Amino acid sequence: MKLLTMIAVMAATIAMGKSVAAETGLDALIEREQASLNAVPARKFSGFFGFRSNPFKSRKTGTQQVEYSKAWLDSQPKATGGEQFACLAEALYFEARGETVKGQFAVAEVILNRVQSEQFPNTPCGVINQGTGRKYQCQFTYTCDGYEEVIREKKAYQRVAKVARAALDGLKSELTAGATYYHTTAVRPRWSRTFTNTTRIGVHLFYRDDRYQTAMSN
Repeated sequence: MKLLTMIAVMAATIAMGKSVAAETGLDALIEREQASLNAVPARKFSGFFGFRSNPFKSRKTGTQQVEYSKAWLDSQPKATGGEQFACLAEALYFEARGETVKGQFAVAEVILNRVQSEQFPNTPCGVINQGTGRKYQCQFTYTCDGYEEVIREKKAYQRVAKVARAALDGLKSELTAGATYYHTTAVRPRWSRTFTNTTRIGVHLFYRDDRYQTAMSN
């Protein structure tokens, strides 16, 4: 009887030793896996799961890149955002949806140049709605032309929304040399005779008021 008891105790000890060894081996394996994961750059994880922290950043150079084409815009993820994003996207839709992609970026740049200038409000919504409701004082015609702002061209809106998102995220297009004004070739406003014409893109002419400096023109 004692012999059987001793055999049972020995068997239990051996089994326990194997279990401990297995657990110890598992712990070591987990530690090695954790060390390997810690060595992977955080940006790599976004690629594993199909998204990127900044969709406008090049994988090769690490710098923000832009191509002025509808194909490039269509390849970008759907753009979303808060109030300032909505204001800018709406402005680009009503002011520049028929313009080239480069022209849309240029119009967005003008609005953000105004945000950086002491001459204008310091938010996109403030800039876009400046003067709205006062006769002949609105800065963007669509905000006071008497027509309801209805977005009917969904595809065009999706594209300009991506332009707005890229511009707000800090993508530097630097197309207008610090311009804070623009108009189409169909009109010639009085102020165009006194401001500096910086460039023409598509059907838009861009101007800078040299009395003021913006962060974009420095």
